[in-house]
Amino acid sequence: MGDLDLATFLLALLAGAVRVGTPFLFVSLGECLTEKSGRINLGLEGILVAGAMTGYAVAFLSGSAWTGVLAAGGAGLLLGLLHGIVCSLPRVNDIAFGIALMLLGTGLAFFLGKAFIQPQAPMLPSISLGAWSDNPSIRSALNINMLFFIGVVLAFFLHWGLRSTRWGLVLRLVGDHSESAQALGYRPLRVRVMATAVGGFLAGVGGSYLSLYYPGSWNEGLSSGQGLMAVALVIFARWQPLNCLWASMVFGAAGAIGPALQSVGISSGYYLYSAAPYILTMAVMLATCRPNRTLTGAPGELSLNR
Repeated sequence: MGDLDLATFLLALLAGAVRVGTPFLFVSLGECLTEKSGRINLGLEGILVAGAMTGYAVAFLSGSAWTGVLAAGGAGLLLGLLHGIVCSLPRVNDIAFGIALMLLGTGLAFFLGKAFIQPQAPMLPSISLGAWSDNPSIRSALNINMLFFIGVVLAFFLHWGLRSTRWGLVLRLVGDHSESAQALGYRPLRVRVMATAVGGFLAGVGGSYLSLYYPGSWNEGLSSGQGLMAVALVIFARWQPLNCLWASMVFGAAGAIGPALQSVGISSGYYLYSAAPYILTMAVMLATCRPNRTLTGAPGELSLNR
């Protein structure tokens, strides 16, 4: 591989990391908030798929992609709220209901979304950062969707908010010591329901990116397990929003290896490279499953700790 091919490959990999990593970013930030409150949501895959279908359907019917994004977030919020309320009931296990929610969300999306597989909805706009170049490949690679920039700002906002605001302190207190929070007059169940609902909203927005930008259509195989991988990503990020940003880009780069290699004419082993995100997920879990590292930084009330 020559210097020019290497530069093209690295640029394609960077652009692919942003393109593929954006839904990871929103879902992981949502799950980070949820788990900071002491609750885990394994139903993210269902929320992601439901958000993708809802966003695409509403964008098609309304003619506005941003209306579709808000609708996708609303669908995610409702499913997150359902998870939060049901898991607040006695003897309901977060993990078991999360699996049920995953099946519910995907099932509803597949059933209600059949009518929207063929129609073309309006796509989300992107910002061209490559207008300075005459190379069409560079211009295409540097078309960055607005949702990515919103996600970056959100990651920094959550990092600041969890450390420096009252609501951040309350959320962390509930997630670490719910009895102490209750003694101070806060209601842990209410805080967890709200955090899970907001986490669902962000996951739904991540789903809208899949259907309204990349790959930019609605079909039943759209997610490819990104919701489940986001749970591993949050553990890898040690429950820190800024780490979720960097980890999302790493997972996005893993998913972009195949297309990046194709951009320099290497097509052999494409399907093997497409498995890179799943291999990375397993590698992350293996690397963090040592007794002295697995739960480092985990909220004390999280079910993984009990």
